Amino acid sequence: MHLRKITLRDFGAYRGEQSLVLATKKNKPIILIGGLNGCGKTTLLEAIQLALYGSRSQSTRGSYQKYLRDSINRSADPEVGASVTVEFSIVVDSEERLYKVERRWRIEDDKVREFLQVYLDGSKNPNGMFSQGWTDHVEEILPLDVASLFFFDGEKIEALADHQRSADVIKSAVQSLLGVDLVEQLRTDLRVVQRRAEEERTSDKKASDVIERIEAELQAVQQRVDSAKQDMASLSPRLEKAKNTLSDAQKRFEKEGGAVFERHAELTAQSTQLQKQIQEIDHDLRTTVAGGPLPFLLVKDLLSTVREHAQREHAAMQAAEVLDALEKRDQWLVELLEKAMPAVAASDIARELESDRDRRNQDALSPRQLNLPHDMLVQLSSLDQGLAGSWTAAKNLVKRANSLSAERDTVDELLASATSGKKDHGTAVTAIKEMMDSRDEALLKVGSLEALIARAAETQEEATARRAELETARDRAKKENAKKERTSNELQRLEDYTERARDTLARYAAGIIAESIDKLEVAVLESLRKLMRKSGLIRDLNIDTDKYTLNLIGNDGEPLDRARLSAGERQLLAVSLLWGVARVAGNELPSVIDTPLGRLDSYHREHLVERYFPHANDQVLLLSTDEEIDEQLYNRLKKSIAHTYTLVHDDSALTTTVHKGYFWTTGVPNVA
Repeated sequence: MHLRKITLRDFGAYRGEQSLVLATKKNKPIILIGGLNGCGKTTLLEAIQLALYGSRSQSTRGSYQKYLRDSINRSADPEVGASVTVEFSIVVDSEERLYKVERRWRIEDDKVREFLQVYLDGSKNPNGMFSQGWTDHVEEILPLDVASLFFFDGEKIEALADHQRSADVIKSAVQSLLGVDLVEQLRTDLRVVQRRAEEERTSDKKASDVIERIEAELQAVQQRVDSAKQDMASLSPRLEKAKNTLSDAQKRFEKEGGAVFERHAELTAQSTQLQKQIQEIDHDLRTTVAGGPLPFLLVKDLLSTVREHAQREHAAMQAAEVLDALEKRDQWLVELLEKAMPAVAASDIARELESDRDRRNQDALSPRQLNLPHDMLVQLSSLDQGLAGSWTAAKNLVKRANSLSAERDTVDELLASATSGKKDHGTAVTAIKEMMDSRDEALLKVGSLEALIARAAETQEEATARRAELETARDRAKKENAKKERTSNELQRLEDYTERARDTLARYAAGIIAESIDKLEVAVLESLRKLMRKSGLIRDLNIDTDKYTLNLIGNDGEPLDRARLSAGERQLLAVSLLWGVARVAGNELPSVIDTPLGRLDSYHREHLVERYFPHANDQVLLLSTDEEIDEQLYNRLKKSIAHTYTLVHDDSALTTTVHKGYFWTTGVPNVA
C-alpha cells in the first residue's frame, strides 16, 4: 500500500481545502511534515485513519457522532460540513490499482449525516459496491489491527515501553501480519464442521427416541380403539332391549287411548288459548274502540244537522266580513263602467251588484240558531276522520273475534268427540299418565344409550385416524434413521479426520509462531543495536511464545530489568520492536510516525535520523517539531526526503494552512 495524497476540507483546524502530495520515489521514502505543537500534526494522522476506518478508527474514541460534529472547523458552515480524502495505490497481480476514499459529513436537523464514496482507478465503483462494503474491503487491504502497527505517534512509542503493551504488539504482529490468525480461523472452521458432524450423529439417537415415542403413542391409541369397540359391543344389546321396551310402552299407551288423551290435552289447551284471545278482543272493543268517538255514529243524522247549521253560520260570518269591501268595490266598478259604456247598461250592472249585496246582508243578518263556535266545521271534520278510523278498527276486531269464535267452536266439537264414551274420566287419566311416564323413561334410556354409542364411535374414528398418522410418521422416521445409520461411520471418520487436521494446524501454527518469533527476535535485536548508543548494554533478547512478552538479556547474561533503561532507551526499544515487526512481516505498508524524538538525546536522535527513518519502510510520513528535526538533522535526512511541508497556525483565526517546505525553507516568516 502506498499513500498518494491526503486532502482535508474544513477538518479540525484546517480551514478550507488543504492538500498534501505523499507519493515517494526510490531512495526517497520520507515525507517530512513540520509543525509546532498544536498546529495539527496529529490531526493529519487522525484524518488518514478516519477516512479509511470511519467509526472504527482509534482516533474516534467515545461518541463517533460527537467526534464528527466537533471536527467541523468552527469557521465553516455546519450544514456544508467537512471532509477528508485519502488516495492510495496497491499492487494486485502485478497491476497497480488506485483508490480514492472520500468521507464527508454535515449537520442536518441537528443530526450528523455521513457520506462515503470510494473511487477505483479514477471512477466511481459500480453500484456503490466498494462504498457499501468498504468496511470489509479495507480489512482485506489493510486490517485495522495491522494499521495500528504502522500508524503511531510518540505517545504510543512511549506506551510500547510497557511490558504488557509490547506483548500485545508482538501478539498482534504474529497473529495478523504473519498469517497465524488465518490458521486459527481455519481451525475454528474445522471445529464448526466437527460439531455439525457430532450433532448429526447425535441426531441418530434423537431419531431412535422419536421412533420409541411414536411406538408408545401407537400402543396407547390402539388401546383407545379397542376400548371403543368393546364399549360399542356392550352397549348395542342394551340399546336393542331399551328400544323394545320403548316400543311396548308406546303400543300399550296407544291401545289404552293415550293418543286420544294427548289429543284431549292439546285441544283443551288450544280452546283455552282461543277463549283468551276472544276476551282480549272484546276488551279492546269495549275500552279502546267504544271508549273513543265511535258512539257518535249512533247520532249520525244529528251530526249532519249540526254540520248544516255550522256551514250557514260560517257563511253569515263571511258575508258580514266582506260587505263593506264589496260596497266600495261595486261603487268603484260602477263609476268605471259609466265612463266606458251606455248609462242604461251601467245602471243594470249597478242593480245586479246591489242585489248581490242585499242577499249577503240578509245572510249576515239571519239569526244564529245554535250559536256554534267559529271553528265548529274544523272540529266536525276531525270527528269524521276519527270515526272513519275507529269504524275500520272496530270492523277488523269484530271480524277477528268472529273468526276466533268459529275456530273455538270447532275445537270444542273435537274435544267433545274425544271425551265421548269415557264414563270414568278420572281413572282413565291416571292410568294414561302412568303409561306416559313409563314411555318417557324408556325414551330417555334409548337416547342415553344412543349418545354413548355415538361417543364411542367418534372416539374409535379419531383414534383410528391418529393411528394411521402415527404409522406413517413411524415408517418415515425408520427410513430416516436407517439412512443416518448408513452415514454414521462416515460422520465418525469425518470427526476423526477433522480432529487430526486441527491438531496438524495447531502444530503448524506453533511452528509458524516459533519460526516467526525467532526471526522477530533477530530483527528487533539487530534494530536495537543499530539505534542504541550503549552497544554492550543488551546482549540478547527473547520472546515468550505463550505470553508474547519481550525479555532482555544483559551483558552479563542475566535478565535485564527494563527499569534500568533510561526513558530514551525504552523509547528506542519500542521503535526497534516496531521496526523489527515491519522487517519480518515484509508488508509494503507506509509508516506514519508522529513526534518520535521527544525524549531522546542528540546522539540517539542522530541514530534514528540516519539509521531508522530512511530504512523504516518504503514510505515514511514523519511529523515533527522544529526542535525534534532541527536544521542539522534535516540536512542529514535531506537526501532521503521526497516532500516537505510545514503546518502554519494562525493564532488569531485559529486555523492551520499547509505550506511546501520545512520551516526555514517555506518563505513564511515566523513559522519556527
